[in-house]
Amino acid sequence: FDVEAIRARKLTVAVDCCNGACAVLSPRWLEELGCRVLAINDEIGSPFPHNPEPKRETMAQLRAVVKAGQADIGFAHDADGERVAIVTETGEALSEEMTLAIAAEIKLSQTPGVVVTHLSTSSMIEAIAARHNSSVVRTPVGQAYISEAMLEHNAVLGGEGNGAVAIPEIHATNDSAATIGLILEYLAKTGKKISELAASLPRFTMLKHYVAVAPNKLFSVLSEIRVEAETAGAGEIDLSDGVKLIWPDGWLHIRASNTESMIRLIAEAGSETRAEELLAWARDQIKM
Repeated sequence: FDVEAIRARKLTVAVDCCNGACAVLSPRWLEELGCRVLAINDEIGSPFPHNPEPKRETMAQLRAVVKAGQADIGFAHDADGERVAIVTETGEALSEEMTLAIAAEIKLSQTPGVVVTHLSTSSMIEAIAARHNSSVVRTPVGQAYISEAMLEHNAVLGGEGNGAVAIPEIHATNDSAATIGLILEYLAKTGKKISELAASLPRFTMLKHYVAVAPNKLFSVLSEIRVEAETAGAGEIDLSDGVKLIWPDGWLHIRASNTESMIRLIAEAGSETRAEELLAWARDQIKM
């Protein structure tokens, strides 16, 4: 990163370390970058002050610090330092899906190429890639799949819709400190505000729903959905990780969780009405 450019800008940065793995790293990293640091929950030996998922609903404290401290940007960490979500200088908490989208817009404007993400990540990535004569490679859900595909396709960026970004110049895996460096470098070199960048990106409506399923029934439930998927009228069906149905105006992904005994349903479309229709169809298919 262009450290001198970042130092010259003298940005004010708020960061919620969530008393996690970045509680020591992030404040030091930001200080090295010449930022005025407003750090909260930076005691690594203390309990999590809130759910460590970097989502809108966990960023109330960070939003208050950004506004009170007139920060240029706020960052919310997860527990182990892989993921980060963003609060704009206006105090708006952005969806965790926006982190990779913002990183993709920055990176592809500098170096067009391949972006790797998984099947459940927002279509914002394809829309942004199209702006920059770039392409997207989709993998099954899981960081190992993304890292492998990044190396295989010589990708310029990778990540997930949960706030995770992988910058290959650092290493081909999720790293919130590297993500912060990329975004601060952009703010410093362009003079733009993070709210301006966020507003320039395409937006879609994404809805998520989870259905608890007994472990011994997961396979049969997904098998039945695969059969029904043939009659859904989708333009494309991807079976590499559960069932993903793709239409011109939206998509639906139905898969078994990697960590819990449940079926995850994710629908995304250009309108909330269409996303709700897709999610309702998916819920109707789960018969137990």
